[in-house]
Amino acid sequence: MLSELPILPQTREFVARRQRMLIGDQWLESSSGETLDIRNPATGEILGQVPAATAEDVDRAVQAARQAFEDSAWSRMRPRDRQNLLWRLADLMERDARHLAELECLNNGKSAAVAQAMDVQLAVDFLRYMAGWATKIEGLSVEPSLPLMPDDQFHAYVRREPVGVVGAIVAWNFPLLLACWKLGPALATGCTVVLKPADETPLTALRLAELVLEAGYPAGVFNVVTGTGVRAGAALSAHPGVNKLTFTGSTEVGKLIGKAAMDNMTRVTLELGGKSPTIVLADADLQQAATGAAQAIFFNQGQVCCAGSRLYAHRKHFDNLVADIAGIANSMKLGNGLDPSVDMGPLISAKQQSRVAGYIDLGRQLGSTIVCGGEAFGPGYFVRPTVIADVDQKHRLVQEEIFGPVLVAMPFDDLDEVIRLANDNPYGLGASIWSNDLAAVHRLVPRIQSGSVWVNCHSALDPALPFGGYKMSGLGREMGAAAIEHYTELKSVLIRL
Repeated sequence: MLSELPILPQTREFVARRQRMLIGDQWLESSSGETLDIRNPATGEILGQVPAATAEDVDRAVQAARQAFEDSAWSRMRPRDRQNLLWRLADLMERDARHLAELECLNNGKSAAVAQAMDVQLAVDFLRYMAGWATKIEGLSVEPSLPLMPDDQFHAYVRREPVGVVGAIVAWNFPLLLACWKLGPALATGCTVVLKPADETPLTALRLAELVLEAGYPAGVFNVVTGTGVRAGAALSAHPGVNKLTFTGSTEVGKLIGKAAMDNMTRVTLELGGKSPTIVLADADLQQAATGAAQAIFFNQGQVCCAGSRLYAHRKHFDNLVADIAGIANSMKLGNGLDPSVDMGPLISAKQQSRVAGYIDLGRQLGSTIVCGGEAFGPGYFVRPTVIADVDQKHRLVQEEIFGPVLVAMPFDDLDEVIRLANDNPYGLGASIWSNDLAAVHRLVPRIQSGSVWVNCHSALDPALPFGGYKMSGLGREMGAAAIEHYTELKSVLIRL
C-alpha cells in the first residue's frame, strides 16, 4: 500500500490526487473523459489514472503554444528574462529533488536515491547550462558581393530565430531528464512546447508542469498532454501547427514520427535506440573494466539507450572478465527502488519483462551459455542481471536492442577485428574503450561509428557535450551548443542602402 511506503507527504499527496493535463493555464480532463492507468513497476499495482488525450486535446495544446509563441509576454521577453526563468525553474527542481526522485521511482521503478543523485541533478545542471545560452544566441554580418549590382551598397546579416512550437515526445526510461533535455533549449531560444510523456510514466512531467507555472512562465509556453502514443503521440507528430518535433525512444517509433513530420516539413530530431559496444583491450585494468562493464549494462536495469550491451574483451582476458562481471551481477540486490540498499529495480512493465525474458530464452534455444541470471520473477516486473556467452555476432541477441539487464559477451584477438565487430551493427549511439594504451585508444576512436566514445567510463554525460547517434540511432543531437541549432532557424537579411 502507498500509505506504508517511506515517502514524503508531498509525494503521497501528489500521487493520490486526480491528475489532469496542462493546456495553456488550465488543468483539464481528456475531452473524451477517458483515462489511462499508471502502475508501480515494483509491485504491478495501479498508482492512479491520467487523462487519455485525444487529437482534439492535442490541437488545443498546440493552439495554446502557438498563441504564446506569436503574441504573448513570452514572445516579447528579452533573453536575460528567459535566462532567469530557466534558473528559477532549476532552483525549484533542486528544492523538490527528493520529491521528484520519489515520483520517478514510484512510476518508473528505478532507485529513488539514484534518481535524485543522477536524473534530477543532471536535469537541474542541464537547465542551468541552457539558461546561459539564452543570452548568447548570435547571428553574423556578411559583406555581400552581388556582381549584378556593382554600383550599389548593401548591409547583410544573418539572424538566428526560434523555430516556433515544439512537439516533444519522450521515453519512459528517464522521464524527467528527457523532458528537460527538450525543454531547456526550447525555452532558452524562445520556443513554446507541447510535451507528450510516455504512456507509462507521466507523473514527473505533470509535476514539472506545476513547477513551470510556479517559476512564472506565461500560459501556453509549456503544455503537457498525457495518453497513448498511438493517439496523442500520433496526433502531435502529424499536427501542421508544430514547427519542430523532438523524440527520444525506440527506432521503430522514431521512424513513424519522422515520416509523419516530413508530410508537414516539420523539423525533427530523433534520439533513438542503441546496441553499444564495451571494448576491453589487452592492457586494460581488469578490475576497473569489470566494474565499468557491469555498470554500463546493469545501470537503470539496462533500460538505457546507450547501455553497454555488447562486451568485446581481448581473448586472453575473456574468461576471467566474464566471470568477474557475472560475480558482480550475482551479488546485486533486486527490489523496490525506495529501499536504498537495492542495486537494481524492476523493468518498466510486464510487457517489457516478457520481451527481455524472450531474448534470454532465445539464447538458450540457440545453445548460448547463460553465465548468470536469466530469470524473470515477481511480484513486479523483475529480471535478474544476465550475462550470455557463446553468441554468434550475426545473431539477434547481438544485433537487436534488448533494453534490459542482458549482456552478450564475445572475445576478439586484435584491433582490426574488434573495430569490425563493434561497427557490425545497425546502431551507433555510444561505445566505450577500456585501456591505458593511448596510442591504441586514439587509433580506435575515429574508426568507431558512434556518436559518443567514452574511455575508461561509460554513459558519462555532460550538458556541454552533444549526445546522439550514427546510423539507426537517430538524427541530430541533444545537449551542447548543437541543441541550440536544432531549436532555431536562420534568416538572411539583405538591405540595399
